Amino acid sequence: MALPDVQRDQSVAAAETVALVLDEDSPLPESAGDVEELGWRLRGHISQLGFVVPPGAPASRHAQQLASAGVPDGYMSSRVHLVKLAEAAKALVATVQAHGVAPAQPTRRWRWWKPRINVLRGSVFAVAFACLVLAASVPRV
Repeated sequence: MALPDVQRDQSVAAAETVALVLDEDSPLPESAGDVEELGWRLRGHISQLGFVVPPGAPASRHAQQLASAGVPDGYMSSRVHLVKLAEAAKALVATVQAHGVAPAQPTRRWRWWKPRINVLRGSVFAVAFACLVLAASVPRV
């Protein structure tokens, strides 16, 4: 199981979204919908990285507080909040990369064994053949 790859993918995805907001070359979002979408993506990254960073990390607490707050109304205040979210996500990415922690193991749920199609076909054939043999061996009245 490649857990470090999952960690790297989460960090890389978060860093790419952060770059959309914080890079000097990236323009400010034009519409309120763009702000909402970027905020939603950053909140998702903060949530995912929150499971990876050590418990009680200051960057994690600060990022979770920012992510739980709604996007304020108004052009300037919504963009400022978006920048703060991006900076918090950037701090989480740095924390993950600095500590090199592995993501938490997902809980395994018990589930039914799903047989392959050929196993099912073989089982049906075996039952049908057994019925034919049984029917042929029963005396007729």
